[in-house]
Order: sequence, then C-alpha cells, then structure tokens
Amino acid sequence: MKLLVKINLGLVAVFGVGFLATGFFTRQVLQKNAEEEVIGSARLMMESAMAARSYTTGEIKPLLTPQLLKTFLPQTVPSYAATQSFAALHKSNPDYSYKEATLNPTNPRDRVVDWEADVVQRLRDHPDTKEFIGQRNSESGPSLYLARPIRINDAQCLSCHSTPAAAPASMVALYGSNNGFGWKLGEVIGSQIVSVPLDVAMRKADRTVNMIMTGFALSFGALLLFVNAVMYWLVLRPMRRIARIADAVSEGRLDVEPFPKGGSDELAVLSTAFTRMRRSMEKALALLD
Repeated sequence: MKLLVKINLGLVAVFGVGFLATGFFTRQVLQKNAEEEVIGSARLMMESAMAARSYTTGEIKPLLTPQLLKTFLPQTVPSYAATQSFAALHKSNPDYSYKEATLNPTNPRDRVVDWEADVVQRLRDHPDTKEFIGQRNSESGPSLYLARPIRINDAQCLSCHSTPAAAPASMVALYGSNNGFGWKLGEVIGSQIVSVPLDVAMRKADRTVNMIMTGFALSFGALLLFVNAVMYWLVLRPMRRIARIADAVSEGRLDVEPFPKGGSDELAVLSTAFTRMRRSMEKALALLD
C-alpha cells in the first residue's frame, strides 16, 4: 500500500470518528435549544392566559356583577375569558391550544380527556409541583405541553362550586346541577394546559444540523485535496526522484543526475546523506580500478 493511500485512510478514519461525534453532539444541542425555545413559547402563552384571567377578575367581573343576579354571564369567569381569547388564536394556529382541563367542570367543554386526566392526577399526587412539562403525539405530530395546577385557594370560589343550593340560580339554570360542584378548598381540580407543536422547531434544528455537517464534510474534502497536493509536491515527488537516482547508483550507473541540493528540511538532509554515500562509492570504485 502506497504512503499517500495510508495517509488518506488515516485521515478518513479520524474524520469519520470526528464527523459522527460532531453530528451527534450538534444534534443533541440544537434539539435541546429547539425544545427550550418551544417551552419559552408555551410559558409566554401561559402568562397571556394568566393576564386574561387577572384582567377579567379585576376589571370585567366588577362591572357585570349587578347583572349576575338576573343572568349568569360566563364572561365574568376568568377561565372562560382565558379560553375564549385563545380560541381566536387556535383558529389561525390550530396546532397551538390552551385548555383549563378539569375533572369535574361546570362547562362540559372543559372536561379532561384521557391524557389530560393523567396530567391532572399527577399534579394531584404531587402537590408541590408548580409546573409540569411533557410531550405527546398529536394528530399533527409531536407536541410539547406545559401544565400548571388549578388549585382552589380562594374560598370565594366555593360560593359557586360547593353545592348547587349555594350556587347562583342563574348559573345552575345555564349549566345544570350535575357538574362543577363538590370542590374543596386547597384541592387540585384541574390543570391549565398549553400545547405547542414541536415538529416545526425540530425540523429547523435538523436542517441546521444538516447544513453544519455538510459544511464540515466539504471542508474536510477541501483539506484532503490540499494535504494530498502538499504531500505530492513537497514529499512524494522529491522522494521518488531521490529513490530513482539512488537505485541507479546502486546498479553502478554513476553518470546519472546528482541528488537534489538545497533546503534544510528532512528531505534535504536525506539528499545530502545520499550524496555523501554516492561520493564514497565513487571513491571506492576508483580505488578498485
């Protein structure tokens, strides 16, 4: 096997290991960054929902309280306001969603589905959990969800959700007496859940990885060509000339061209050594004659 082939095989082997390691760690880092970006979007959506709830509680409900004696207005309920505001966003961005998933809701649309029930149960089993992040497969692809517990911390909530008799008659007339009652102070009755698609962010991360690795491969290809050119012109070509002259001298043909002169690198040292050897051989042959 020729020297240049051995060098190329060594470089390709080193590049292969480096290429695989770089690809693996780059993909891990970029996918982690993409996931953190999605989590940031989910937290922003959650804070928007909290802002809608606070606005409704502080500014909308006081204005409509007198009318609640006659007719129950869902617009005064913080969870309703947050859900409705995100319903408009959901129309233009169907992969983004917000839901106040509840085990025993007043409004049937807030009732948990299977996977949401598991999230709520987890929050009930771990009362110290303030936030839970998970992933699931939705109809549109992988999705990340961020969940926060809905806990009854305000005793005023029980005025509507303890028993049907204690609740406003207008609310019972609208939603009935079978749902949304029996809540207890301090109990986790549901979860605010924001769902954000992961697919777009992950595809973007994959495209970035592919671009980086393509650039890495092209750079290596250019480097390999450069190394081969340098090896040929600075090492192999002079060595072949020295080997050809030395082979001729070893056969007794002293009329061949002299070994290359000049320079201070290893090849120049080798050429100088062969020149001394040639002169010694010529003197020895002259003595024999």
